[in-house]
Amino acid sequence: MDPLAADPAPVEPTPTELTPADWHGFPHTLADVLPAASVALGIAPGGAGPVVPPGDSVVVLLIDGLGATLLNDYADHAPTLRELTSTTLRAGFPATTATSILSLTAGTSCGVHGIIGYSFRPGDECRTRGSRRVLNSLRWTLDNASGPSALMTYPPALVRTERGSLEELAAEGVRVTYVMPGEFRGTGLTMAAFRASGQFVPAVTPDGIREAVLTTLRRRSRHRRFVYAYYSELDMAGHIHGPGSAEWLAKLHVVERLVADLVSELNDGTTLLVTGDHGMITADRAIDIDTSPVLLDGVDAVAGEARVRHVYATPGSADDVLSGWSSYLGDAAHVVPREQTIDEEWFGPIVSDAVAQRIGDVVAVARGNTTLTRSTRETMESMMLGHHGAWTAAEQLVPLIVASG
Repeated sequence: MDPLAADPAPVEPTPTELTPADWHGFPHTLADVLPAASVALGIAPGGAGPVVPPGDSVVVLLIDGLGATLLNDYADHAPTLRELTSTTLRAGFPATTATSILSLTAGTSCGVHGIIGYSFRPGDECRTRGSRRVLNSLRWTLDNASGPSALMTYPPALVRTERGSLEELAAEGVRVTYVMPGEFRGTGLTMAAFRASGQFVPAVTPDGIREAVLTTLRRRSRHRRFVYAYYSELDMAGHIHGPGSAEWLAKLHVVERLVADLVSELNDGTTLLVTGDHGMITADRAIDIDTSPVLLDGVDAVAGEARVRHVYATPGSADDVLSGWSSYLGDAAHVVPREQTIDEEWFGPIVSDAVAQRIGDVVAVARGNTTLTRSTRETMESMMLGHHGAWTAAEQLVPLIVASG
């Protein structure tokens, strides 16, 4: 029996896709946020980016998993967030945490900063030892999320080499503070994304985040200030229970209270920017790569995540892999060769030669509510209800919430 035909009918409406041809309708992305903050701090001249009120302090609060479509759907649960939404941004492709955080802090798309997905295979120029292996960029591990550390094999300074917006702020004398979980300190992703020197304040809970941000802002300073803060639990609730679930809504209420509290205590000259790194959809159709021999024939490695896959072919097999994946998946996914992704600017208008070699020989973007899972290699990820990464508006669009003191 055809495994695709045996899948149950979708239980939700098919999400609206924003293919590359539609992206011009949302001209601003996460990569435009820090350049706009630079304008607000008086470091850079005004441009065509999002408008941020001028002042001497800017706080960027990243809420992992805060999608604009989800916020619209559940606006009654988050009136402050909805009222203060200034515009809608596109996260960028793929819409996933590691890529989005780099796009935010570097001020560029991933074709330049090089973190092209949840996992991918870096080029030889990034490798200091061993054979070329897949890098899980979120965990900075080899092969998968629970693999050995990749810090020695793929040093962050080699994987991401371009200077970005955050370093520019620090170079102009802006005092930088990081408010994030203490466990993030010294990780590969942190070293790749947050290369500007600054004060690290560990905080996980909403109360801890609020207190760390406000304490930083209350200190007298002759310098302009930039604070980056991060909250993760909305994303986790969405992955485990599904976006829109009771558990997810409870975390949305937490985010609403956190933002409302910060807004009420902003001092003069301070601007708060709140955004997300991606949205999320609830998956209802899984195609398991690990139990589909045609999807492994001629394949050396499969990376990415369940909504976007990088497929690396064995030498001489790229055309056969493209044909095999296209035929098997049919309308369940967009399946194209690497060259087409570059021509159509999937990973941004500029893709450096080094980054181009990290893109799979074949790239597959799941459509509708489909996921391309790996039950053996990615057991935990395959059990999740909520997913992101692909082209739907629910995954791609994030709000930019703006408040000033």
